[in-house]
Amino acid sequence: MRFRTLAAGTIGLGLGVAAYASLVERNWYRLRRVVVPVLPDGAFPLRVLHISDLHMTPYQRRKQRWVAELASLEPDLVIVTGDNLAHVDAVPAALRAFEPLFQFPGAFVFGSNDYFGPVLKNPLGYLRRDREHIEGPPLPTEELRAGLVSAGWLELNNARGFLKAGGRAIELVGVDDPHIGRDRYFSAPLDQGADLHLGVTHSPEPRVLDPMVDDGLDLILAGHTHGGQVCVPFYGALTTNCELPRRMARGLHRYGDAWLHVSAGLGTHPTAPVRFACPPEVSILTLVPA
Repeated sequence: MRFRTLAAGTIGLGLGVAAYASLVERNWYRLRRVVVPVLPDGAFPLRVLHISDLHMTPYQRRKQRWVAELASLEPDLVIVTGDNLAHVDAVPAALRAFEPLFQFPGAFVFGSNDYFGPVLKNPLGYLRRDREHIEGPPLPTEELRAGLVSAGWLELNNARGFLKAGGRAIELVGVDDPHIGRDRYFSAPLDQGADLHLGVTHSPEPRVLDPMVDDGLDLILAGHTHGGQVCVPFYGALTTNCELPRRMARGLHRYGDAWLHVSAGLGTHPTAPVRFACPPEVSILTLVPA
C-alpha cells in the first residue's frame, strides 16, 4: 500500500510539473533588465532591446501583443538574434509583433528556424551535442527578410554595417547561423570612429565568438540556447545546444575582453513546448560607462 501511494504521488508530481512546464512557464513572458559596463567614461547610457527565438506561429496572439508592447520601453536600438518563425504562415505574425518597434533603429541575423520549419523528433536528443541536424520544410525566409529590411532594419547575416542610435555611431558585425554552418566571419579592422562595436550571432559558438573578441568587439549578442529550456534548480541548464559551457547558457558574461549576452529567448520549438526553471524572456540592456 505504501509503495502504491508513493508511486501515485510520484506520478502525480510528474504530471503536475509537466503541466506547469507546458501550460504555465512557457507562456510566462518576462522582461530581464541588464546593466552592461561597456561604454567609455562620460558617455550617456544606451538602451538596447535584445529579442531572440520567438518561434512564432500565426495563432500566438498573446505573444505578438506582448512583443509589440515592448515599444513602450523606447529603446535606442533593437537587436534580433534569429529563430523568429515556427510555421510556414508565421511571417505576417512576426512582422505584426515587430511593427511598433520599427520606429527604432534595429538590426537582425537569422537562425535555422528562419530557414527550416519544425520537425518532430525525440526531445531527449536535445541533450546530445553530436546529434544529426534534420532540416524541416523550407520557410518563407525571403518574405521575412524583405519585411525587416523594408522597415529599415539592418541585415547582418555575414555582413557589417553602421547605425546611428542614441546619438552614437555604432559598428555592427554579424554572421548567419553557425548552428547549421551558414556563418562566414571575416576579420577586418574596426572603425575607430565608431562609439561602440557590436557582434551579433544566433548561436554563440566559440569559433565565431573568438575571432569577434580578437577583432576588439565590445559586446556580442546571441540567442539559440533557450537558456537550457529545461533547467534543474540549483544546478542550471542541462545543455546549451552548442559548444558554449552550461554556465553561460543565459545572461551576461565576460568572454575574453568582450561582454557576451545570451538571451534565453521568448519561444520554444513546437515539438518541445515546455520550459522549466527557465522562463521565456526579452532583455533590455542598459549600456553604461565601464
